[in-house]
Amino acid sequence: MKSYTSDRIKIPPGFWAGLRKLGIAAHDVARKARLPLTIITESVVTTAQYFAIWQAYSDLIGDTAKGIIKLATVFETAKYPPTVLATYHARDYRDALNRMARYKQLCPPESLRITEEGEHCTIELEWLYTEQPGPPMLVGITLAYLLELGRRGTGQPLTARFVEFTHSMGDVQALEAYFGCRIRTGAKCNRLTLHRRDLDRPFVSYNEELLEILTPVLDRSLDEQQRSRSITEMVKWIMKRSLTGGRPDIQAVAKELSMSDRTLQRRLTDENTSFKHLLTQGRHEQAREYLADPSLDIKEVAFLIGYEDQNSFYRAFRHWEGDTPSNWRTEHLGTNSISEGQLGMPTIHD
Repeated sequence: MKSYTSDRIKIPPGFWAGLRKLGIAAHDVARKARLPLTIITESVVTTAQYFAIWQAYSDLIGDTAKGIIKLATVFETAKYPPTVLATYHARDYRDALNRMARYKQLCPPESLRITEEGEHCTIELEWLYTEQPGPPMLVGITLAYLLELGRRGTGQPLTARFVEFTHSMGDVQALEAYFGCRIRTGAKCNRLTLHRRDLDRPFVSYNEELLEILTPVLDRSLDEQQRSRSITEMVKWIMKRSLTGGRPDIQAVAKELSMSDRTLQRRLTDENTSFKHLLTQGRHEQAREYLADPSLDIKEVAFLIGYEDQNSFYRAFRHWEGDTPSNWRTEHLGTNSISEGQLGMPTIHD
């Protein structure tokens, strides 16, 4: 899903040092990624370059799972950028995760969506700037680091409850040993599920004085970045990730943007649009994207864009495209597409 900011990704300062500790030279990564050697000294790259670097590391290390575990554990805390230091020195694990989700906006392309419910806390990984998913290695590192953050912060050998990946991750048994739980591959999303009770654990690395310095600076940078964005694109982005199984309301979107629904309505009017129009537009765009995936049947597409009634989806799609979802898919995917209802089953490793 496309973001509303420029396509500029910051390389963590300790990334290349971490690879050196694993015996992987930076210039080998650059060559493998087919990027100029000057990329090693660049602090900012494009999303495509960033993904290429991670894929090159994955190719050089061999097994995805081992590459994830090695890099997650070798990365030195002292090399963390300010956005991550603010999480490492948080009050407790919950505070750290919420700070991570908030400040990730300053150093994409990953976006984290945290949900607490019952005894569980789920953290779902989404992508900015691109319709293409990130390399499995980057996905794994991101989720592994979230657990690593809790382990380093609390000083306890925390384990996850469940981990889901959309792609194959290599030696799954090694990952299960690292995360301390079952690993599911072939899932619909990349998600880490934690024990909610662990979120209350205090951080031994809590540093109130450092946070008093870092927090205002990071919040100010984030506020400046958000003010420079188009409110229309921000609302559409939030809507698209909230469509599944329901219809996002303006109150919920306004709350996520830290403003009142009245203020949001006024700002959308200033940009010559409305919440209702953006919701329709977002559903239309997501419908086309999901229908282009032959593994999803029509009923599932309807659910994913917020229609509980499949007939309502058919009527809406015919209004948008002048054709039925089935005919549109046939025309755009050709005769080689998988028939509706033929879904790939995920694999669960016990």
